[in-house]
Amino acid sequence: MYAIVEIAGQQFKVAKDQKVYVHRLQGEAGSEVTFDNVLLLDDNGSVSIGAPAIEGAAVTAKILSHLKGDKVIVFKKKRRKGYKKKNGHRQYLSEIQIESIASSGAKKVAKKEAAPAKAAAPKKANKADDLKKIEGAGPKAAEALTNAGIDTFEKVANTDAAKLSEILTAASSRLSHIVTTTWPKQARLAADGKWDELKVLQDRLDGGIER
Repeated sequence: MYAIVEIAGQQFKVAKDQKVYVHRLQGEAGSEVTFDNVLLLDDNGSVSIGAPAIEGAAVTAKILSHLKGDKVIVFKKKRRKGYKKKNGHRQYLSEIQIESIASSGAKKVAKKEAAPAKAAAPKKANKADDLKKIEGAGPKAAEALTNAGIDTFEKVANTDAAKLSEILTAASSRLSHIVTTTWPKQARLAADGKWDELKVLQDRLDGGIER
């Protein structure tokens, strides 16, 4: 039996006891995680295809360790502009082992929480901040926070990092790999107008994690 499942924004073909490297997951080594965005199941030749996901299906895995991938060199250059920039990047990864594949009985916690988060978004009394200025917060992540009522640097600074991660995961499984550990700290500097200190902090960040 195997499944095609979406994990942290990527699709994998997995089977029981298989080890897979995925984008960094929230959770400690040794903890169990469940992925319910199963796109296809093959049970001894009996194939089920989701639309897009199979209702009730889930893949359960155990986090074995957290690590970094191989270094990738990113080089940018603009012709006749005298602009060159070279950066090295090592992706934060998690090694997981597939524990089980279930065709029914999956818990839909994230999907159930997503709708209320949008419905509960308050009317903006003040102008929203540009949350994309937080290292690691792209347009989709900023939109997810705004829909959950967290639309200013002050609100991000007063929200626990684990809660921010929970909001992103509830909004989309593609955002579940984003590391939010330093977001409250970054947001506090932005809310206080300490942009120079924020830049110094962000220069030390790698994948949202302070080096």
